[in-house]
Order: sequence, then C-alpha cells, then structure tokens
Amino acid sequence: MLRFHTLQSPDLFNVLTFRKGDSVFLGKGPYQGTVGTFLNFRGDDPKWADIFERNSLVRSHPVAWLEHMQR
Repeated sequence: MLRFHTLQSPDLFNVLTFRKGDSVFLGKGPYQGTVGTFLNFRGDDPKWADIFERNSLVRSHPVAWLEHMQR
C-alpha cells in the first residue's frame, strides 16, 4: 500500500516553534531588524504575535515576519 505524505510548509513549522521567552527579530516588514522576546500568539488572530521589544514596548507583528535569533 502506498502512503502519501503532505509536506508541511516551512511557515507552519516556524509558527509551531515559537515559544514564550524565545529571542526573536523581525526579518521582514517595515520594522525589519527589531529585536525582542516572543510573548504569545494573539488570541483573536494566531497569525499575529505579541513581542516585548528592547525599547520596553509590547507590540504585535505578523508571525510570518518573525525569525529566531541565532544562539
């Protein structure tokens, strides 16, 4: 019996790997380069996330723009 596997998109993989406290930066968008700490996915729209930025502000950004900081 053949089984077909659907490959998950890389975007979905990234979404599933963000955890509270992760160091992230904005790799895309108008605030590209902004560094902060991942807080949570937005309850009203999980494609957006709240980030605690280094300037002590909590702002929301599209998850698609986030990247993990290299350790």
